[in-house]
Amino acid sequence: MNYEDHLKDDEILFDDVADLNQLDFGGKSEDDLKEDEEYVEENLWAKLEKSGKKISFAKDIVALYNFMKDPLVRWHRKAIVIAALIYFIVPLDTIPDLTPFFGYLDDLGVITALLKYLGSELMSYYPAGFRVS
Repeated sequence: MNYEDHLKDDEILFDDVADLNQLDFGGKSEDDLKEDEEYVEENLWAKLEKSGKKISFAKDIVALYNFMKDPLVRWHRKAIVIAALIYFIVPLDTIPDLTPFFGYLDDLGVITALLKYLGSELMSYYPAGFRVS
């Protein structure tokens, strides 16, 4: 018995991974992501300059930015990265970034979950000086 045997005929979501393009990403299309990508570009570096010494995952943010800028990365993968970077940039989130000691814990959680999701796919996007051999 395999996975498909457990599902009813109308519950099979995709026969092929290429069908992921049919997913609804909050009503956004590939073209709509350009605005979000521009927002990240305009605000990310100021946020990193302000918080870079307070956080231990700045190198991961840079790798995610490089991943987002790669034209070979599919748009639905970029959408996930853009959402995480916007969460990092915006100061009003689950735990406000202004809260001493704990302000970046929720950001760390989101970034860590994304790093786990992308796995080794992200390794080539780290700057050479940060790579661990």
